[in-house]
Amino acid sequence: MNICVYGASSNAINGNYIKETEHLGNLLAQRGHGLVYGAGANGLMGAVARGTAAYGGKIVGVAPTFFEVDGVLYDGCTEFIPTETMRERKQIMEDRSDAFIMVPGGIGTFEEFFEILTLKQLCRHNKPIAVFNIEAYYDKLIAFLEHSINQGFMKPICKNLYKIFDQPEAMLDYIEQYDDKPMQFKDLK
Repeated sequence: MNICVYGASSNAINGNYIKETEHLGNLLAQRGHGLVYGAGANGLMGAVARGTAAYGGKIVGVAPTFFEVDGVLYDGCTEFIPTETMRERKQIMEDRSDAFIMVPGGIGTFEEFFEILTLKQLCRHNKPIAVFNIEAYYDKLIAFLEHSINQGFMKPICKNLYKIFDQPEAMLDYIEQYDDKPMQFKDLK
């Protein structure tokens, strides 16, 4: 299975985020999964790639050519796919992945997560989506999504589109045992 990981590209973060995300990469490879990601060398992108590489896992990096600046891209990808645009990058990552994990990140990570979540809500795919809530990073986002449901902007069933985890082993168990029974568009909107 190829698992896409969305996450931060900055190293200016708490080191525990890096440690936990590198461990996630270790587990991906140990369990026989490949990594699909944005090809970054730094932050949590670099951590998951290094973790996957440490156990001989396959790594597919996808990045636009304008990221080809010294130190930005991870040079240990098994396969590197250059793109012209960010939009093309996201499409390739979606197409090449069987599941999606969001680790802590900023604007780009949020955008990738919400796009893949929206596509699932629109029944354009039915792949598992997981949130790795390291250090309770996403607690406020989770509360906001609940607020959106409480205010009538989302249906409660939309919570079934993704799952939140604080342990990577349980998260990978969920992905590996995912019930891919499709949801109905009419129930989600």
